[in-house]
Amino acid sequence: MSAAPDHNPTFAEVTLMQRLDKALPVLLIPLLVVIGLLAIGNPSSWLTLTVSGLAMGMLIFAMASGFTLVFGLMDVINFGHGAFISVGAFVGVSVLAWLGTWTEAPSLMLNVLAVLFAGIAAMGISGLLGWGFERVIVQPVYGAHLKQILVTMGGLIVVEQMIHVIWGPNEIFINRPEMLKGAITFGAVAIEKFRLLAVAVGLILFVAMRLVLKRTKIGLIVRAGVQNGEMVQALGYRLRLVFIGTFIAGSALAGLGGVLWALYQEVVTAGMGEHMMVLVFIVVIIGGLGSVEGAFIGALLVGLLQNYVAFLEPKLALISNIGLMTAILLWRPQGMLPVVKAK
Repeated sequence: MSAAPDHNPTFAEVTLMQRLDKALPVLLIPLLVVIGLLAIGNPSSWLTLTVSGLAMGMLIFAMASGFTLVFGLMDVINFGHGAFISVGAFVGVSVLAWLGTWTEAPSLMLNVLAVLFAGIAAMGISGLLGWGFERVIVQPVYGAHLKQILVTMGGLIVVEQMIHVIWGPNEIFINRPEMLKGAITFGAVAIEKFRLLAVAVGLILFVAMRLVLKRTKIGLIVRAGVQNGEMVQALGYRLRLVFIGTFIAGSALAGLGGVLWALYQEVVTAGMGEHMMVLVFIVVIIGGLGSVEGAFIGALLVGLLQNYVAFLEPKLALISNIGLMTAILLWRPQGMLPVVKAK
């Protein structure tokens, strides 16, 4: 009789190596945090930059998670994803302006409710735009990556021009809600209130996505569709509807990320989504195409690294993330936690 898998040394060794292989990307985050502390030296400055980097990473994850899901399930390279970020930002800012009495009130509850309603409105309009975008622009070019890049970039330009028509060509400066302005101080440490909110929102979003993908039937279908779409269809599931739902959800998440990024930067422009797509694409490549967990880790690494490098050597901040992506791809060409598709 052969030994049971749990008592088979070779099997146990392979399982241990697989677990270590999956744990290594996660360990990069505390490693980067420690390196940042050693390089910066000042604990108060380091803590402020770390929270800022985590907040930035969480917001990038909100925008990148939808992109990586769409690519992983639908095999669609959608550079028009940036349009949903911009539209979400402008819709959210418009809602915040409409709820001016709430944002100006010295009440944390009213301020948070205003941001919540702005986020819901941004997700709704961006999701609706995503549905139309998929039907009109993406659907005719399924399976043709070069055409996808060209037509979705064209769609992005069209949406940007529509923003100019509706909201005007000028950038819009905004104020954060009253109780989310300023910072909380702990001795010499100052942490902006909105960045704490951004970290909380990002964590909630990540946990919610993991629960949906791991614990629900629709999540199981999505993950199975990423790995073997033909088998899912053979089992009788209408994968086309799953495609549309995933595209709408990804567009809605981009809209949510857009309004939060607008509050983070306190300014919105029609081209902000196009500029953010550079960071989104870097995060998706680093994490591994189709991997939500990989996008989460990649976003945190990008946010932390950019804040540390901008403080230590501002001139290198622009190329720090390109360097990070190059280093990760030299180590793991498929990304840190790629989704392995069935052949």
